[in-house]
Amino acid sequence: MTKTPLNVLVLRVFAPVLLLVGALGFVLPESLALTSGAMPYNVFHLVFGAVGVACLMTKQLVVVRGFVIGFGLIDVYQAIASVAGLWPKALFQWKVADDVLHVVIGLGLVAVGVLADRALVAPQKA
Repeated sequence: MTKTPLNVLVLRVFAPVLLLVGALGFVLPESLALTSGAMPYNVFHLVFGAVGVACLMTKQLVVVRGFVIGFGLIDVYQAIASVAGLWPKALFQWKVADDVLHVVIGLGLVAVGVLADRALVAPQKA
């Protein structure tokens, strides 16, 4: 039995969560939401959830790691953009809970992507 790489396990959970968050953003009343329910932000989650699923379907660890690291960096950027008033703050209408989630999830994804499974994708020395 081969061990499933951590990046794959993380994305198997994270991609459906993105899809769920995007869908819930369209049905949950704004007054009950702790995070932004802006339509473009919901679409963002749906698109990236679908991209995450597509990355998993490639069965290529380098692709999965690339998504995990890349999305982690996007999350960190979103926290910075929210605080600094950068694009797409006005479009996504982030709340404080979004900022906290972006920092925690973003740094976690980057850490997993960079540190986990390196030996499985590193070029082998002859």
